[in-house]
Amino acid sequence: MTIAEWRDLSTRDARRAAAELHRRVSALPETLRRAAISHLVPEPAMAGAMAAATADTPLRGVPCFLKDLFPLAGVPTRAGSAFLAEVLAAPAKDGALAGELRAAGAVIAGKTHLHEFAYGLTGQNPHYGDCEHPRFPGRTSGGSSSGSAALVAADVAPLAFGTDTGGSVRVPAAFCGLYGFRLTPRDRFIRDAFPLAPGFDTAGWFTRTADDLLTVNRVLLGPEEPPAREPKGCWLDLEKMTDGADPEIVAACRQGAGSLAAPADAITEAELVAGFRGALETYAALQSAEAFLGHRPWFERYRARYSPEVWSRIDRGRQWTRAELDRAEVKQMEVRALWRRFFDVYDFLVLPAAHRPALKREELTLANRNRLLTLTAPASLGGCPVLTIPLPLASGLSAGLQIVLASPRSPAVSGGLARLRL
Repeated sequence: MTIAEWRDLSTRDARRAAAELHRRVSALPETLRRAAISHLVPEPAMAGAMAAATADTPLRGVPCFLKDLFPLAGVPTRAGSAFLAEVLAAPAKDGALAGELRAAGAVIAGKTHLHEFAYGLTGQNPHYGDCEHPRFPGRTSGGSSSGSAALVAADVAPLAFGTDTGGSVRVPAAFCGLYGFRLTPRDRFIRDAFPLAPGFDTAGWFTRTADDLLTVNRVLLGPEEPPAREPKGCWLDLEKMTDGADPEIVAACRQGAGSLAAPADAITEAELVAGFRGALETYAALQSAEAFLGHRPWFERYRARYSPEVWSRIDRGRQWTRAELDRAEVKQMEVRALWRRFFDVYDFLVLPAAHRPALKREELTLANRNRLLTLTAPASLGGCPVLTIPLPLASGLSAGLQIVLASPRSPAVSGGLARLRL
């Protein structure tokens, strides 16, 4: 069901709409339900919220889910962890995102689980279960916004919200065949969310259709900026970015990117490829240093209640020397300058979002994590908004393209969706 269909149903019969959402949740495999859903609003309360929605917007009465980092009144924030609810009291009021959604008439159906503390791209979680792809068991949904992506991909709800620090909207969107949108660090929607690394954290959302994504963008962000001209972009080939790519993904990305723009000319390609080199290492240093600062008040006291993997990633943040962090900060400034030069000429850059389809359990390796971050870290270092577009594969799996933008209200968003005719 699309956003428009949910709006129509909830407007006509709120009880039936709430019952339908609960039916869809109940139809999920128990392991997926446990791994994806952190909190579900009871059916009577959901029906009441749908009936009470009066805002004259396309989101009136539409159910959505929030990643369990965003404050929701009276609901503990767990952030995919085993102990955070013991450290932080449940918020007394909604956060900025929940408040704006309710003002637009949307109905928050619940909250979703994530990779522990949002520190991973796979949706693995030892506390609540690993979040698998809803149509391909044995493969990951991607993360860290795993529960949000899985619920939209399973058609439980038409809209779910996540966060993206180093690819946590982009990778699940590509793996689950969804449209994803990532905003910019420190904007109004992310400022009061539980942080991973505030200098890199962004809010974002998932939809199953291009029209639904444009609807959400226009409600939450307002109209696009008036175009001065036809949006101009270019693309970089997956094989120029990383190794280990699946040949089918390489071909799909070339075909999809070619529908959007011309390949980067030799000079632009050389400058971007050289400038992005080292982005992974730079991102890893700066992001982990911020993550450690956020966790420092309870990091040692609750060490045994972190997963070893996530504790190690956070602990790495205090191991960097001042000289290493200084070099990383210089590199980040260089990458941001590169993006400014690029956006002086172009309106968007198309990059692959993943080098393989949704990974199998045995493929959840450090090498594949690094390959994914090599693709996503340049936009994260630049603080750039990104639209992710799915690319269906013959197998039923999917690839994805990142459309990196100078502004979240860029006309390249609707232009790119229209050109792909998706």
